[in-house]
Amino acid sequence: MNKYIAFDIGGTFLKYAVVGADSTILEHNKVKTPKTLDGLLEVIHTFAAIHKDVQGIAVSLPGAVSHEGIVYGSSAIPFIHGPNIKQLIASGTSLPVYIENDANCAGYAEVWAGAAKGKKDVLVMAIGTGVGGAIIKNGEVHKGANLHGGEFGSMLLNANNKDMKEEEWVRMDSTLSMVRKVAKRKNVEPESLSGEEIFSLAASGDRICREAIDDFFHLLAIGIFNLQYIYDPEIILIGGGISARKDLIERIHDKLDRILESFPKATIRPEIGTCKFRQNANLLGAVYGLIRGIERDML
Repeated sequence: MNKYIAFDIGGTFLKYAVVGADSTILEHNKVKTPKTLDGLLEVIHTFAAIHKDVQGIAVSLPGAVSHEGIVYGSSAIPFIHGPNIKQLIASGTSLPVYIENDANCAGYAEVWAGAAKGKKDVLVMAIGTGVGGAIIKNGEVHKGANLHGGEFGSMLLNANNKDMKEEEWVRMDSTLSMVRKVAKRKNVEPESLSGEEIFSLAASGDRICREAIDDFFHLLAIGIFNLQYIYDPEIILIGGGISARKDLIERIHDKLDRILESFPKATIRPEIGTCKFRQNANLLGAVYGLIRGIERDML
């Protein structure tokens, strides 16, 4: 069985793994993310030198990743933005290299061996401190003309406020925005609360937390409704910490039903699911992208 090396570069940790062609993780570990580009390349090159029997290197990382291998935008790892990361890794290992945005990799993982296996048109949403995701079009990641495909958090959900400073989805309906809303109403610092605590307080009868959660799911359903009618995917998958809640899909469906009742002409009820993969999604998705790239090159 062919094997591949995968790296998931985050702001705090760099995860690495050996992954089989059947999506099996054969070996994995993590180290603290190096502070410099040279340090990062040293880790990658050293691990590649140890595993001489692999067919290529797959890398997941934040930012807008071009086909050529340059990472645009900004992130918590500033030194990856600007240099041709793909070329630097390839020249030091003499192996095929694939690099991709982390959210896009998470989308590929679901298409390869997860909740979207066998589907061609899929949206994957990651909801946490932000709102992002991936667009899968005919089985391929769709990056868009400006590498901004899947930036769902920039959608405007409410344009009533003319300056629109707080109208972005990420500012209105992420778990971080929910925490901020509750903290403001309770007159406490946002750092003293978490999304988990808000759900726990709501279950105990806290009215402010219950209202904030209800508002959260209402806005989430509006966003999902919009995405369904923009792209009309086969399924919309939700990842991030919120996806662990057993009542997630039920709550979203409840809000979607109310929206659909208000718009009789809207006959499509979005198919909603949760992502199968969590901590290893980026590693697996990067390998899937690498395998597809190698297969294309062989044609």
